[in-house]
Amino acid sequence: MNNLNPDTIDATAAGSLLAAARDARTRSYSPYSGFPVGAALLDGEGHVHTGANVENAAYGISMCAERTALFHAVASGVSNFVAIAVVGPAEAESCTPCGSCRQAINEFAPDLPVITSDGSTGYLLTPLSELLPNAFGPRNLSEARGAR
Repeated sequence: MNNLNPDTIDATAAGSLLAAARDARTRSYSPYSGFPVGAALLDGEGHVHTGANVENAAYGISMCAERTALFHAVASGVSNFVAIAVVGPAEAESCTPCGSCRQAINEFAPDLPVITSDGSTGYLLTPLSELLPNAFGPRNLSEARGAR
């Protein structure tokens, strides 16, 4: 899916990214929570990296869809991101990234637009910086190193 324009996230681009997240959700492995999640991460070249949550009987080592997509992209050599779409099991409810995913995404894109379903036929777009205000990130470490 390379038909998304990284320069603009309009209704068409948001809809395509949500569709990719819905498709990724079908590959969720969520037998314990019954809460399948899909994510689609658009990079600066127009490529989409998808992920689904993968649960484990040892709950603590489960992985969210957003981090699956992010880590797959980074492992593929990509670190420039334009937007991420996230969908949960219920189309009628918005599903935003959890705190751990917000922190992981912040490492690469503190103001990344997060696209979620609005529970109807549209979408909500919220900058990550609003979902994770005053985030700790690479800049904090570089400032601390410079102060030594």
